[in-house]
Amino acid sequence: MFKEKYITIPQLAKLLGLSRIEVYRKVKKGQIPAIRVGRVYVISDRDIAYILGEKISRKSKRQVKAAVRKTVQEYGEVLKRLCKT
Repeated sequence: MFKEKYITIPQLAKLLGLSRIEVYRKVKKGQIPAIRVGRVYVISDRDIAYILGEKISRKSKRQVKAAVRKTVQEYGEVLKRLCKT
């Protein structure tokens, strides 16, 4: 069975190059998924991969596809002209 690994908020802050307080704020806002274990918040290695951009979630893929679709729809003609030059 696969065992998840966890890191604490201060460790994640160091990894991201952010302050500990900023990471706590992102956890409280729900921007970073974390689990509370006693008095400490921990983040799973699976979530860390998404945070660091090593993996992309299905929701993020849908958002990217929608943004690309909208951009092509709005700027399609300009993009075609740029490709010809």
